Amino acid sequence: MAGVERERDLYAPLKAHLEALGYAVKGEVGPADLVAVRDDAPPVVVELKRTLSLKLYHQALARLSLTDHVYIAVPAPKGRQARRILTDNTRMCRRLGLGFITVRPDGRVEVRCDPGPYVPRRNRKVAEKLLSDFARLRGDPNDGGATRHGLVTGYRQDALACAAHLSDTGPDKVGSIRSATGVSAAQRILADNHYGWFERTARGVYGLTEAGRAGLVHWAGSWEENG
Repeated sequence: MAGVERERDLYAPLKAHLEALGYAVKGEVGPADLVAVRDDAPPVVVELKRTLSLKLYHQALARLSLTDHVYIAVPAPKGRQARRILTDNTRMCRRLGLGFITVRPDGRVEVRCDPGPYVPRRNRKVAEKLLSDFARLRGDPNDGGATRHGLVTGYRQDALACAAHLSDTGPDKVGSIRSATGVSAAQRILADNHYGWFERTARGVYGLTEAGRAGLVHWAGSWEENG
């Protein structure tokens, strides 16, 4: 097989693959691109397309009214993004209860996943971090046009609170900054100086740089409660 130029170029290798599994295979049956039948087992339907698309998913989901065993089949993707494309679409098919098949230029058929009910696996650590990030944010700073400068994170808000305090007081001790701002991670934020806003003027004492003053102007109001 020289390559997959048309949808029908997918048909022959898919037919051979399914026949090797004991299925009788026919193309263009009713609304389906390919139908495979074996003994008393439920029929298998495969929707063929040259590229992955929303239309392909819509067609495959419509075929679920005919059988629970529905696959989408496309040529195997190439290039630097191939692995990401395969991973993302395999995950999508699993969530939708669809099977996913790719066909290589040499005709090799690769079943990425089979149809079946999706049982989500919860990531407790990620979920806990989501709630932690939510609680850490002051107000709702990313609403509307607030993201024109970039996303406001809890870390940035804490750094801005420290910068605002130093703008008012001048160089100050870490303990005083922590108490005044309520930023428990003040020492780490000041020491890391991720944004270049702070400078250590003495042991345990930090001041504000010109970059820090500019940051306060740029992110004005982003660290205060606003909703």
